[in-house]
Amino acid sequence: MCVRIIITGGTFDKQYDEIKGELTFKDSHLPKILEQARVTAQIALEINQLTDSLYMTDEHRQRILVSCQAAPETTIVIVHGTDTMVETARLLGQANLGKTIVLTGAMIPYAVNGSDSLFNLGYSVSAAQLLPAGVYIAMNGRTFPWDNVRKNREKGVFESIV
Repeated sequence: MCVRIIITGGTFDKQYDEIKGELTFKDSHLPKILEQARVTAQIALEINQLTDSLYMTDEHRQRILVSCQAAPETTIVIVHGTDTMVETARLLGQANLGKTIVLTGAMIPYAVNGSDSLFNLGYSVSAAQLLPAGVYIAMNGRTFPWDNVRKNREKGVFESIV
């Protein structure tokens, strides 16, 4: 079984730009993360975009949907920014693609000490291989179906709605 990882940006792939004094995108850290995490599952990497999810529009989400539809794999992990991950999961869930799609992200960038990106990616790759067809959000050791999840911004965690 091959797992397609679709990269869309988010905190996961941000790095500190010393010139601008801010977190920006340069390239994806996913190849390094997969190597460091020693992932041995067959992986197909696809860079869809490198977008901060706060600035993600319906057009950006449609690009993700098209990638999921076109993917020959039925097991997909999407690396996404946490701020609007729920909205993208909703679009994909309502599309009912018949694939297992797991969205994940990070609260702290991979390039910053103490990042949760390594764990979240490994957890999501594993979850995607074990879950039935559907759309899920997997963050910090918890998995939620697309229609029963929200980001609690005050606590910095994802949680069930009911």
